[in-house]
Amino acid sequence: MKTIMITAPSSNTGKTLITLGLIRALKNRGLDISAFKTGPDFIDTRYLGLASGKRAGNLDMYMMGEEGLEVGLSMNRGEYALIEGAMGYFDGIYNTFENSSYHISKKLNINALLIYTPKGEMFSAIPKIKGMVDFSDSRIKGIILNKVRKDIYLLLKEKIEEYIGIKVLGYVEELKELEMQSRHLGLVQSIENQYAENIIEEASELLEKTVDIDGIIPLMKDAKISKYEYPRKRNIKVAIAYDEAFSFYYNENLKLLENTCDVEYFSPLKNREIPKCDLLYIGGGYPELYKKELSQNQTMINSIRKMAELGGYIYGEAGGFIYLVEDIENIPMVGIFKGKAYMTDRLQRFGYTNIQLMEDTILGRKGEKLVGQEFHRSIIEIEDRPLYYIDKPKTNRNWQCGYSYKNVLAAYPHINFLGNMEAFNYLLDRIENKR
Repeated sequence: MKTIMITAPSSNTGKTLITLGLIRALKNRGLDISAFKTGPDFIDTRYLGLASGKRAGNLDMYMMGEEGLEVGLSMNRGEYALIEGAMGYFDGIYNTFENSSYHISKKLNINALLIYTPKGEMFSAIPKIKGMVDFSDSRIKGIILNKVRKDIYLLLKEKIEEYIGIKVLGYVEELKELEMQSRHLGLVQSIENQYAENIIEEASELLEKTVDIDGIIPLMKDAKISKYEYPRKRNIKVAIAYDEAFSFYYNENLKLLENTCDVEYFSPLKNREIPKCDLLYIGGGYPELYKKELSQNQTMINSIRKMAELGGYIYGEAGGFIYLVEDIENIPMVGIFKGKAYMTDRLQRFGYTNIQLMEDTILGRKGEKLVGQEFHRSIIEIEDRPLYYIDKPKTNRNWQCGYSYKNVLAAYPHINFLGNMEAFNYLLDRIENKR
């Protein structure tokens, strides 16, 4: 699989829009293109998947482990692959390059294409770029200049290639209409974004005019990825909530479940009740935006309550956790847990988490550990006893979360099963052994 990473010196550089345009331009050439995002992001992967025509994956060393990086690539194989790097190329956990796009490109031995936006500078850009290119084991092999006029691009291209010896493959002008459209990406899910397809197609058309798309292909290094052998097939039926309210899932989790179990997707918004299943999986999303519609679907709520009371296995993450408490801002929800959710105007938790189980749960026994991440603006006032002891890597911060009722488990942290395979197998073993 010929692969390249699209990166930048920092966040908010227009990297995502350029990546989407490049993916679509390659797809329009008839290439089999897979898309990935470094880090734990859910929303960008949905746009990347829309651009490539197939579900995009995550590459995250902390969430998936080093071996999980190659497995993630193998799960979403294509003839070619574009990886959008999160944040700046060297920005990792805390004040390190650990788990950064740079770190991941080193581990996978793949090249990177730098998106650089000159900001009130001319020749001063040269030593900045050179520092990134020459840093130990940097994989940057090409550059696209962003938000520049053609005359400035030509001047910078000459000096970059002269002093750094790296190819400048084109530029993107600072076009107001493109900037305005890119704002529509925002934090809105692609599933509910009416502008998404037009934005991606227009981005690809603009890049075709000023970027050497065909010149990028020779920079794509062949990543030799072995075929992944999925765990043994289980006689387990899994129902996964998937609609506008719940769409935050790692592709790797879905692939694992689809290849080891019988999976059926359903909508808590639109369907009358959950499918008959052994495991109900309610992932993250924005249930707070659809709280009235969710609350009004009483037959769905009743079917979830019934499954819980009968000892059925239910796992809820983040938005799924919110859905399973009594109410969201006084709008009634499922009510398996005696808690109330409220939205705030700022992030309450953000970043990677280390989780230690304080009691036996459906994901493992007391004392066992998981890795995950949290990103939420809500808080939940809850009466139940927490089962997770959580600490934030490289800091002294810690807190508790994770709640259980019979065979129901719900918590704020998202986990990627590739980095928590013992928990994945423990859950499926427990369901099989219950019969």
